[in-house]
Amino acid sequence: MRLIIANKLHSSWSLRPWLLLSAFNIPFEEVLIPFGPTFDDPDWKAKVKVHNPAGKVPALVDGETQVWESLSIMEYIADTHPELAIWPRDRAARAFARNISSEMHAGFSALRNACPMNLGKRHAPKDRGPKVAADVARVTAIWNEARASWGSGGPFLFGAFTAADAMYAPVATRLRSYSISVDPVSEAYCDAIYAHPAFVSWRKAALAEPWIVPEDEADEPVLENYRPHLAKA
Repeated sequence: MRLIIANKLHSSWSLRPWLLLSAFNIPFEEVLIPFGPTFDDPDWKAKVKVHNPAGKVPALVDGETQVWESLSIMEYIADTHPELAIWPRDRAARAFARNISSEMHAGFSALRNACPMNLGKRHAPKDRGPKVAADVARVTAIWNEARASWGSGGPFLFGAFTAADAMYAPVATRLRSYSISVDPVSEAYCDAIYAHPAFVSWRKAALAEPWIVPEDEADEPVLENYRPHLAKA
């Protein structure tokens, strides 16, 4: 399998399937296509469209099969590796994991846009507005519910690491990068994400990258800006 991704420093959607594959020790080839000088750079899109007709990352290529959209990639991985607990084995936990992963995929736009993933930055705390605060409150409520209901077997949302953790890992980076305070359960969960060997590997590579996405270097709300590299993928 080949996984097509973009900059590790900035591409939150690329992180998700990469982290899942790495966490479960599933062999794959990484194909990193750095973002162009602008987010609608035609040369970058042309390179990505070789692997994904939608022109977005991430994309998974397995022989003749092309898979894009993060949740589709995760479901494909679960289908091709039924021996692995990509999703929780317990039916109720699995349903909740899929619910919250879909919610992550479709929502939290205020947090994502105002606090783009940038693993190389640590901004001072400040009020980022009621919409961001509402997103953070919902995320931490999800984390607390999962941990209380199914998290006794380990430090992740359902104890052991699953696809749901891969979906929420970039949120943990946003909370850290933008110095957003959360409750103790959520703080401990962020610690667990940052300590996971797969995330440690990704972050080390990210911090060594020479590429910069200027728009993601600013510490200011950009809620009205459309950011193609942060679009659902």
